[in-house]
Amino acid sequence: MDQSHEPSWFISTDQALVDVDAVHRLLQGSYWAETRPKDTIQESIANSLCFGVYLSADRSQIAFARVVTDKVTFSWICDVIVDEGHRGKGIGKALMSAVMEHPYVHSTVSLLGTRDAHGLYEQFGFARREMMWRSTRAFG
Repeated sequence: MDQSHEPSWFISTDQALVDVDAVHRLLQGSYWAETRPKDTIQESIANSLCFGVYLSADRSQIAFARVVTDKVTFSWICDVIVDEGHRGKGIGKALMSAVMEHPYVHSTVSLLGTRDAHGLYEQFGFARREMMWRSTRAFG
């Protein structure tokens, strides 16, 4: 799945394009995965449906989203992040559109958690709800 939203960048689910170093760097700047080890990130990428946003000129990765799904009933959308230097350009909205339109996500019950991006996710039908969760790892 490749989607070009403007000449300067594109969205893809091609696992071969995911730059683990770039994703690790992006997630180190997040509140939810700042201490997540790179090897854990690499394994989570390998076991998830991943969406990357890449610059067309050099294919460098500027955004990422990951979905854990059974492809028919449930999806957990996580690790949605856009590089700070590329925020405010509609990339997050385009990335979420691609995620929500994907056939493995579109017809599922989708959950996500956020502390600061409620406005973005509400545009895609998400409602603020209290969730319970259990963490067995110190790094989130």
